[in-house]
Amino acid sequence: MLDLRFIIENLDAVRANCAKRNVSVDLDRLAILDARRRALIAEQQSVQERRNALAREIKGRKPSDDERSLGKELKEREATLETELAAVREELAALHGLVPNMTHPDVPEGGTDEQNRELRIVGAPPAFGFTPLDHVELAAKHDLIDFEAGAKVAGQKFYFLKNEMVLLEHALMRFALDFLRKRGFTLFQTPDVARGEIAAGLGFNPRGSETNIYSIAETDLVLVGTAEITLGGIHSGEILDASRLPLRYCGLSHCFRTEGGAHGRASRGLYRVHQFTKVEMFAITRPEESEAMHAELVAIEEEIYRALEIPFRVVDVCTGDLGAPAYRKYDLEAWMTCRGERGGWGEITSASNCTDYQARRLGVRFRESDSGKTRFCHMLNGTAIAASRAPIALLENHQRADGSIAIPRALVPYTGFDRIG
Repeated sequence: MLDLRFIIENLDAVRANCAKRNVSVDLDRLAILDARRRALIAEQQSVQERRNALAREIKGRKPSDDERSLGKELKEREATLETELAAVREELAALHGLVPNMTHPDVPEGGTDEQNRELRIVGAPPAFGFTPLDHVELAAKHDLIDFEAGAKVAGQKFYFLKNEMVLLEHALMRFALDFLRKRGFTLFQTPDVARGEIAAGLGFNPRGSETNIYSIAETDLVLVGTAEITLGGIHSGEILDASRLPLRYCGLSHCFRTEGGAHGRASRGLYRVHQFTKVEMFAITRPEESEAMHAELVAIEEEIYRALEIPFRVVDVCTGDLGAPAYRKYDLEAWMTCRGERGGWGEITSASNCTDYQARRLGVRFRESDSGKTRFCHMLNGTAIAASRAPIALLENHQRADGSIAIPRALVPYTGFDRIG
């Protein structure tokens, strides 16, 4: 979250930022509540001081009727103040939690992904000399995915992987893990669940109609939508030594998302599903290092998809599509046959710099080695490989005229085969 004092002292700038990001927050009410909170705390301290002074005055003797009456009055007032302060704090916290992060000045303004700024294209969409199939058709042709059985057993947007597709998913995960380990990332296989307070700390709404993650009945646990949640929670409430930073973590986990309201050809098959496996990158840095780390995460994503021989473009995500924690976000979008009648770009990775927004909510700080002062860390996240979107791009871009699907050279040591079909 943003620092409350920063919000109060920069109301106009925060209000303009909320408008750019299409976020509705009653900042005037927030300012009123903050002023009321401070007034109540001041009065509470005054009452407590008066009670302490009275206690000192009557120590060792019997109090007078007036002193007894004053003591009772102060005690009742303190209880009333505590009740009112708790209510004010609760309402203030709810509003405070809705305020999104500030936005990098170079982020393009807009409300949908159509306003994202294209930065570069790497590779070219394949020029097939035949009518290409999308991944759903390719999966049916080669018996790779059973969507009907998934729907029968677990519901729509679940699926069974079969035959070479099982090996291909594991190959992608191992390829990503090896790739990141060589680049200094600490590998984790994380829990698939987290406490609701951890998910909320990372900026995910764990309950209510607006949530996009599943909660587990009669517990405070949620199914994670990304290992960003579990990796981000590792150092919750800790003060790190500055010499340890930056931390580069990578987490393998299953991901569960409700994915409501998305239908049509562009979202068919694996593109938008309720469960998938993913390798996620997560970094914790000093504030002055986070922009360089953001660039590093994007560069790693680009290296991965170059190695997989998949054409992609990099986009600077617009203000209305950032999500509350992100200060700036870059997406990689791969060329996919399933995206429209003639194909199109589809998101395969995101990399976000969340600055200190998540760290404030989770209480993650570091201690300066020279001054001993503590500061909030910056947190960043980026997709290495999501085994829903990546296989789409791989199957669709590497299909051949004879109906087979070629495996990229970098992946063959992990699959054990160079072709499907």
